[in-house]
Amino acid sequence: MGTRIARGFGQYSGVARAVERVGERWALLIVRDLLAGARRYSDLKASLPRIPTNILSDRLKELQEAGVVRRVPTVRGGYELTDSGRALEPVVLALERWGWHVLGEPAEGEVVSADALAVSLHAAFRPELAAALPPTEYVLHVGGAGLSAVVAGAVLDVVPIGPGALPQPRRRTAVAAPEDVVELAVAPAGFRDLLAGTADPSAVSILAGRREFLMRFTRTFRIDPVVPDGSSEAAGAEASVA
Repeated sequence: MGTRIARGFGQYSGVARAVERVGERWALLIVRDLLAGARRYSDLKASLPRIPTNILSDRLKELQEAGVVRRVPTVRGGYELTDSGRALEPVVLALERWGWHVLGEPAEGEVVSADALAVSLHAAFRPELAAALPPTEYVLHVGGAGLSAVVAGAVLDVVPIGPGALPQPRRRTAVAAPEDVVELAVAPAGFRDLLAGTADPSAVSILAGRREFLMRFTRTFRIDPVVPDGSSEAAGAEASVA
């Protein structure tokens, strides 16, 4: 298989070069999952259940050729992001925020993976507000995915939990385990509403901890719509007419 450069767009443009390397179907979802750390081929396949095995192999090879992904010698069948690949994190988080306003209802058969859930939390995290709140651990169960998110000041540390969770390195937070812990269970659409600030509190099950911590969660994690109202669109239309 040729490299992606050979199938370029014929444009001398940063966007064109970027899309040549990570714009193929599934490529950015592979990058998204590798943001959580090294993953084996089988881990990536489990997180992306609809990707054909040959396509996963092709994308991993292409991402290696592009300098985005590399093999992990210490993990059999393992892959991780290079420094260049990790530099895509703000791009992936920005896409997550943009995609939130077109998320809609879950389609039949759509799943939530722990790695996807972690990216949603990172995209929604508001460190400037979290810094003023007590350290808190949020244990989330969304669909079939579970994770523990520790917020200490302006730092967010997320690790998957529950059946099928991959072994993770030690937490990066230097603080002791927070005294404030709340465990939540919510359906995928309810989680969407929770991060959008429109959730019905009764749709969120509190499995452990105090219900008022739910308000702390919604202050700490929020994804606003790309266009909060029609004002900017209307202004753009008026400018076009003028």
